[in-house]
Amino acid sequence: MRRLLLLLLLSCSAVHAAPVRLFIAGDSTAAEYGPDRAPQAGWGQMLQSYLDPARFEVHNHAKGGRSTRSFIDEGRLDAIAAELRRGDVLLIQFGHNDAKFEDPTRYTDPDSDYPQLLMRYVQLARDKGATPVLVTPVARLLYDFGSLLDTHARYTLAMQQLAAREHVALIDLNERSMRWIRALGEHGARPYFLFVPEQNKADGTHFSAAGATAVACLVLREAVLVLPTLQPALVRDIDCDVTGAGQGDDPARPSQVVHEDTLARAQPGPHGGAGPTTAYPFFADAQGLPFVLRKRVLHKGAGIGLHPQHKDEIYYIVSGQGSYVLDGKQHDVRAGHALLTRKGSAHALQQVGEEDLVVLLAYPR
Repeated sequence: MRRLLLLLLLSCSAVHAAPVRLFIAGDSTAAEYGPDRAPQAGWGQMLQSYLDPARFEVHNHAKGGRSTRSFIDEGRLDAIAAELRRGDVLLIQFGHNDAKFEDPTRYTDPDSDYPQLLMRYVQLARDKGATPVLVTPVARLLYDFGSLLDTHARYTLAMQQLAAREHVALIDLNERSMRWIRALGEHGARPYFLFVPEQNKADGTHFSAAGATAVACLVLREAVLVLPTLQPALVRDIDCDVTGAGQGDDPARPSQVVHEDTLARAQPGPHGGAGPTTAYPFFADAQGLPFVLRKRVLHKGAGIGLHPQHKDEIYYIVSGQGSYVLDGKQHDVRAGHALLTRKGSAHALQQVGEEDLVVLLAYPR
């Protein structure tokens, strides 16, 4: 009897511990690609990298070139139906190929066929006790006279209307991904899409691994709002919101990009240290910046003299070798060493050997 109870308890525990399965029905933008297609990747194949497999298990059925119609006609929805069970999630993303009016095997009218076919996916999930989630088609990298084009507008609207009418959870990936592309800019977005060498331009539809990973993050940022059990399953951050990004908080204090070639200053070793050194005072004139970042090159024989520290400070050794003294204790340091000096301590750094000692320094103003 005790053994039977133990087996029942173990069985219940195993059922309780089973991961939620997340199925994806979609097209090439979500599909999975092998090493032979690298660097091409779909956002669906990157979802698992964000999720604890013990809690969520991704089953990606997305296939390139498919529409809501052809996916069903080829039996791909039936394949999902054979696996789908109560408690699972079905993400449904189509639209790219539904717009191919020249191909009757794929084309769907956004005002009639498209929502009707989407409803078949939704109803299947509901019949199986699973949760359907509609995902609007991801945006293309397609600019015209400096403006990003919304190539999926009618299909996005049709999906939004269906979601509202039938009370289906919705991830508006079209809107999210358009914000993302605009925040990157036309040229800045190119590394996130496939590059076509023979055309010397980006494939504006399909993603590189970097793009697929970024779009997967956008999907999950929306998904946690409609699937609360996703949040505790995350194993990496989804801090990829781009709402309102691109202008900075204060136009009078802009973000900047500088190169050290414009900053080099020849200086003797600070704090009574030997010389010569070259200092690079990054963003020294930036208003309101609460910290200092500098690079200092200690040339042969140069050093930073022994001095008391009035603020917490970090040195990071980029290259070369040195002798570092911290509160009376000597340390041999080299590339890769990080040195934290707290307020009240005393320290000194001396270059040794033939190679310049290159150091990054950071401390509060």
